[in-house]
Amino acid sequence: MEYNLADLFESVVDVVPDREALVYLDHPGTGAERRLTYAELDAAANRIGHHLLDSGVRPGEHLGLHLYNGVEYLQTVLGCLKARIVPVNVNYRYVEEELTYLYRDADLVALAFDAEFEGRVAAALPRAPGLRHLLRVGAGEVGDSFSAAEAAGSDGRGFPARSGDDQFIICTGGTTGMPKGVMWRQEDLFFAGLGGGAPTGEPVRRPEELAERVAAGGAGITFFPTPPLMHGTSTLTAFIGFGFGQRVVLHRRFAPEEVLRTIERERVTSMSLVGDAMLRPLIDALAGPMKGTDCSSLFSVSSSGAIMSETVRRQFLELVPQVLLLNNFGSSESGFNGTATEDSGPERGFRIRVNSRTQVVDPVTHEPAAPGEPGRIAQCGHVPLGYYNDPRKTAETFFERDGERWVLLGDMATVDEEGVVTVLGRGSQCINTGGEKVYPEEVEQALKAHPDVYDALVAGVPDARWGSRVAAVVQLREGAPGLTLEDVQAHCRPRLAGYKIPRLLVLTDAVRRSPSGKADYRWARAAAASGAERNASPRSANHPGSCGHG
Repeated sequence: MEYNLADLFESVVDVVPDREALVYLDHPGTGAERRLTYAELDAAANRIGHHLLDSGVRPGEHLGLHLYNGVEYLQTVLGCLKARIVPVNVNYRYVEEELTYLYRDADLVALAFDAEFEGRVAAALPRAPGLRHLLRVGAGEVGDSFSAAEAAGSDGRGFPARSGDDQFIICTGGTTGMPKGVMWRQEDLFFAGLGGGAPTGEPVRRPEELAERVAAGGAGITFFPTPPLMHGTSTLTAFIGFGFGQRVVLHRRFAPEEVLRTIERERVTSMSLVGDAMLRPLIDALAGPMKGTDCSSLFSVSSSGAIMSETVRRQFLELVPQVLLLNNFGSSESGFNGTATEDSGPERGFRIRVNSRTQVVDPVTHEPAAPGEPGRIAQCGHVPLGYYNDPRKTAETFFERDGERWVLLGDMATVDEEGVVTVLGRGSQCINTGGEKVYPEEVEQALKAHPDVYDALVAGVPDARWGSRVAAVVQLREGAPGLTLEDVQAHCRPRLAGYKIPRLLVLTDAVRRSPSGKADYRWARAAAASGAERNASPRSANHPGSCGHG
């Protein structure tokens, strides 16, 4: 037995076959649901795995998952892993051009998709000649019926031997460029993304130990990944739950009031989400129509991909005081890196205690950065093989030092004498204003501390003298009386250095984010640029960071 995700899952099934593994609530509010034990989920995955092999999909070939959350998503991932077929997540918001690019760039030969996306899939197919097998979930005309395929497949195992070298691809990008697939060996993903079977404790020392720990423990933990499974973090959260032999709950889509009902009814203990975009609606529901919902079972709420701001965290703790709120830091290229310290916030920044495999390095020499000097976050040890079909990007992102392979992340950071890392933000989103560097995330944290601000993104707009100006794109809270640029500047002045304070305010009905809550900075830059064109107020002749201005 190796550190192969299908082998590890089957080892858990064999010790707790009758334990509930997956609860799926189809359309929140309708009462429709499916409940599968570990043995039932295992058999369902076997059927799909055998169907794919019987249909000519070969080990090592790639299958895309263009699906909403559901049993079929995790069933297909597991079926692929059992059959040594490589699963590739597909962002269900992609339109025809993006889908065509992904189908071809990722060399997909098979696709499982929801019938709701049939039109987009059909439009992209003529330009993706390699895509030869389609499984449609729901009624439609394109591809084979998923339910019929499942019924025809064998529910036994009987798959060829697997390896820790079998691959798992996590597709990332799309809001800052075309998607790219991060290639993981399953053994590396098990340790970097799943914590070696024990994210908060001692990783397993041999593959068999995972099942031994499950057999020695009991049930009682319910994991609830609320973002879409198409984002790697949610799928990995589900696999963490399976690795503990515990229960995983899914909703088809995020609906705040239904999330709270599920927490109460299913006695959820651990919930994951993405930043304020998901936590704020839960607060509004708990303080309003869902007031009194029993959330006493909830032990932890974790966020990755976006930060839960200090203000929003405080509001949630007033309603659910026993919860441990965790701002986790990681990426598709690194897995988990660390968790924010308690003193993280607008004043001190997003500070994390990183694992022993993570460093801040000079982006050119790749040597460790001196304390206080900005660099890029890098990780060694269990890292991906590279980007699929992109040797140039792989060469830019991965390097070797002292005989170890490292991945260089896009996040800029500093490290202090105690080893605590302060994340500055994505280097690609950095705003250069008169030579000073402004990272949007820091300004966004300060903006969200304003009582009338519901959500905010920050981008740079061109400035003839200073290169760029800082612009805030803000969604107000419902019922807020309004907000002026002067209000925003007065609010930010005690929290930010002068050059970081927004010089342009654009109000929007809704800040655009991905379905998982991640920022869409392309949209933010376009909205800021449009606002700059409409803005007729005179610009200051002073430098944005000069004394007396802002």
